Amino acid sequence: MKTYGALPNQLGNRERDLHYCLNRLHNMKTALLLSGGMDSLSIAWWMRPEIAITVDYGQLPATAEKFAAAAVCAHLGIEHHIVEIDCRALGSGDMAGSAASEHAPASDWWPYRNQMLITFAVMKALALGAQKLLIGTVRSDGLHLDGTPGFVGAISKLVSMQEGGIVVEAPAIGLSTEELIATGRVPREFLAWAHSCHKANVPCGDCRGCNKYFSVLRAIDADLA
Repeated sequence: MKTYGALPNQLGNRERDLHYCLNRLHNMKTALLLSGGMDSLSIAWWMRPEIAITVDYGQLPATAEKFAAAAVCAHLGIEHHIVEIDCRALGSGDMAGSAASEHAPASDWWPYRNQMLITFAVMKALALGAQKLLIGTVRSDGLHLDGTPGFVGAISKLVSMQEGGIVVEAPAIGLSTEELIATGRVPREFLAWAHSCHKANVPCGDCRGCNKYFSVLRAIDADLA
């Protein structure tokens, strides 16, 4: 780990803060919340974080998501960690295998899901020495309030004000999935590892996740034609 030399005693608080920031920036370790879906997989290819964290929180497709995430990390040489904690009793909708909540904007909505996943991920990231957590939010996730820029800014501020000072960033929040793939130069064949189904470990073919997956592939293939 590189440092910027010993700090002279005569320097003031401002210089000390700058010295600290330079060391922190140079040695910053980045983690990615990797679900194994198309968006977070594309972030992994694009950003190449040192660490990836996959959370099994009791969602129905957890086994396939973990398999997809592990394959991606092995291919890219990313250190992979899995956090397992069963929260299905607190969930609702497609991923929990139960009726959607009356508050749900879509059938796949799980109450406070992104807040929950980010919390679990930063807890693990802190123990691994990471200073930044990337999440795979894209523009279309704005259908849910926890997929908006306002939410990402608020959760990052909440997390970073606590011990460890981890920041949360969504580098593709202003992009569609197709734009993310193009910006990150993600190979078409790399997307085959993604598991996007919300209902099962074998793609059901009719949930919002499967429909998005096939729609994105059709759009990419049309661009390549």
